[in-house]
Amino acid sequence: MEQKASVPKSVTEAVLKPSETLPEDTRQVQGIDFNNYANRSIPVDDLVASMANMGFQATSLGEAVRIINNMRSWRDPETNAKTTIFLGYTSNMISSGLRETFRYLAQHNHISAIVTSAGGIEEDFIKCLAPTYLGSFSTPGASLRTRGLNRIGNLVVPNSNYCAFEDWVVPILDTMLAEQENTAKSEHPIRWTPSKVIERLGREIDDERSVYYWAARNGIPVFCPALTDGSLGDMLYFHTFKSSPAQLRIDIVEDIRRINTIAVRAKRAGMVILGGGVVKHHIANACLMRNGAESAVYVNTGQEFDGSDAGARPDEAVSWGKIRMDGESVKVYVEATVAFPLIVAATFAKGQSSKYQKQRYK
Repeated sequence: MEQKASVPKSVTEAVLKPSETLPEDTRQVQGIDFNNYANRSIPVDDLVASMANMGFQATSLGEAVRIINNMRSWRDPETNAKTTIFLGYTSNMISSGLRETFRYLAQHNHISAIVTSAGGIEEDFIKCLAPTYLGSFSTPGASLRTRGLNRIGNLVVPNSNYCAFEDWVVPILDTMLAEQENTAKSEHPIRWTPSKVIERLGREIDDERSVYYWAARNGIPVFCPALTDGSLGDMLYFHTFKSSPAQLRIDIVEDIRRINTIAVRAKRAGMVILGGGVVKHHIANACLMRNGAESAVYVNTGQEFDGSDAGARPDEAVSWGKIRMDGESVKVYVEATVAFPLIVAATFAKGQSSKYQKQRYK
């Protein structure tokens, strides 16, 4: 009688390697049970809370919510000071419908300072003057060019919007130049910086839909180290011909001292950054001056293989001293228009009164 062959010991040892016992507090993978909501809508809090245990980027999003809520709840035991929260976003975020989310954060004083790019400034004001439209990623650029239309992904901005922006901003630049020249020899001359320019435009727009209307109203500084890299730069360029030989002077050195001082004086610092490039690094480098931020949340789809700023994970910033070695951080690899509204709904907007108190800038 033929004997049964046994599985070789080497195979069983390879396939059935004994498991270590995991700690009791190790979280189990589990998603939302839609059966629990058969007869009612799913609250955003429940949805985001369940995502935290789903794995992959859902868990990263849940971690972002946890870190931001920690930023918001922290208080200095001696002074009761709150976390200084830096918000950074690239210009395409303002072009998109995330603008209304940023406006909400500025309106309700949920952030301490903003850093963005030139488009992140001008597109906010332009939307007060004329709408941006939904289009298609696949519309040929040549066709749009002949029609005087500009494409930002699947968004469309007519050239006429920028003409309206020029009509609005140039008289303000004229006034700012006159103020600069009239005080040049006085004891307190006016020296413009990007943040002062943005504050002035925020005062002038007089439109509650504007992010920078609320930033100016609530004393939230807005930094834009690349202020000339966009339509606003075009307007400043054109203005030099109109005002020649006088020129508007804008000092970036005063602003770098201002943002770095905010970071240095912070009892605790947190970064919430959508996208990469100058807005991400400007905040991170300011936090270097205080030996790193205690908390950081990145939201972007950049990959680290090319050494790009957007692609860098938070741990790279730890190596530079821009996030503290014992800090908490996460990178959410999700396009920001998908991720950030969920994050804000589960953090800054949680429990916010729906009653809107109408207040005018004075």
